Amino acid sequence: MSTQTTYEEQDLILRLRQQDDQAFSYLYDHYSGALYGVIKQIVPDLELANDVLQEVFVNIWRKIGSYDASKGRLFTWMLNIARNAAIDKTRSKAYQEGLRQQSLTEDTVLTGVAVVHPGMDDYGLKKQLLKLKEEQRLLIDLSYYHGYTHEQIAKALNMPVGTVKTRIRSALTQLRTLLS
Repeated sequence: MSTQTTYEEQDLILRLRQQDDQAFSYLYDHYSGALYGVIKQIVPDLELANDVLQEVFVNIWRKIGSYDASKGRLFTWMLNIARNAAIDKTRSKAYQEGLRQQSLTEDTVLTGVAVVHPGMDDYGLKKQLLKLKEEQRLLIDLSYYHGYTHEQIAKALNMPVGTVKTRIRSALTQLRTLLS
């Protein structure tokens, strides 16, 4: 094992693009927990969540060449891959097995209560999410942790899709500021 225990993000990306196994091991060791936490919020079945995590890292390995640092940090890019893979998995396999994605209920929309999931506290995210306005927490919860599309959220909350997108983007910007 290398004596280097940390990488600067640019160096890590360069080494990953060179298909460096040690850099990939480092990436897995340091980011798999966070990505798994996001996946588990969308895919409740632990075995299936583990499968998704493995698929995510295979995709990261294969697609690292398409990562564009000007569009965001490496972690954000990986987080989006994980989130999308988890959503894809719940939509395909869950439906094939007769499990239906839980629809937005009127209770969720009417109470406006966003559920902050227990596993998120491991990353300090729970505390930061609680600092957001209730509407922002609800939008992030529905979008990122329940996997609903912007269109589904817009329909359930009776607001235009563009407004949903703008408010989610605003909530993420505020959350990023809080995490800095």
